[in-house]
Amino acid sequence: MGMGMAVAQLPLRPRPACWLAGLLCPESTVETEVRAAHNVLEACAQTDVMKRVVFTSSVTAVVWSGAGAHREEVADERSWSDLAFCRKFKLWHALAKTLSEKTAWALAMDRGVDMVAINAGMLLAAPGPGLGLGLTAAHPYLKGAPDMYDGGVLATVDVGFLADAHVAAYESPTAYARYLCFSNAVCRPEDAVKLAQMLSPAPPRSDELKVIPQRIQGKKLNKLMLEFASGVYGELD
Repeated sequence: MGMGMAVAQLPLRPRPACWLAGLLCPESTVETEVRAAHNVLEACAQTDVMKRVVFTSSVTAVVWSGAGAHREEVADERSWSDLAFCRKFKLWHALAKTLSEKTAWALAMDRGVDMVAINAGMLLAAPGPGLGLGLTAAHPYLKGAPDMYDGGVLATVDVGFLADAHVAAYESPTAYARYLCFSNAVCRPEDAVKLAQMLSPAPPRSDELKVIPQRIQGKKLNKLMLEFASGVYGELD
C-alpha cells in the first residue's frame, strides 16, 4: 500500500453577522478544536501508511503577542499568539487555533508523526464567477481586525495559493515545521476598503486609515514553493 497524506483542517463556523463585536467565535469552540486536533493526530499516529500530516492552522495563532497585534519584531513562523492575551480579550478564534496547533505539535513529536503546519491568512476565493465564499463581517478571523490592521499583520490568502502551499508542504522533502501562508497583507487603506467590500453586511467606513508597515512575512513558504516548482532543494536563497 502506498504512503498517504493527511490534511488536518478543523472547521470553525461563524455566527450571525455583526461588525467585529460580540462573540464572533464562541468560547466553546476552543475545546472542540483542541479535541479534534488531538483525535486527528492520534488517528494518524496509529496508521503505518501515513507519509506526512499537513496541519492547517491560522495566522491568528501567530500574530497576537502579549502586546496585542502591535509587536516590535516582524511576525513569522517562529511567532506564537499569547494565550493569556487571547483569553483576556476573548479572541476565541486565535485561542482555538493556537491551542489546537500546539496540541497537534505535542502529539506529533510524542508519537513520531512527520507534521508540517500551514498557518493561513483569512481565506478568500480567487477572482472569478461563482467563487465567492460567503464572507461575512462576523467571520471569526476578523475579531480584532482593526488592531491587526494597525499592527501590519492583517493577512488574507487566495484559495488556489493555499492549495498549492499544501501540496508543496506535502511533496517537498525539505518541508518542516510551520509556514505562514498569505497572498496579501492588508496594509493600505485601499486594501482595507477592498476587503470590507467583500463582507456582508458592509462595515462602517473610516476616513482615519493610513498606510501601515507590513510586519508579517512568509519568506520561508516562498522559498519552499520556489524549490518545489524548480525541483531543486536546499540550494535557493
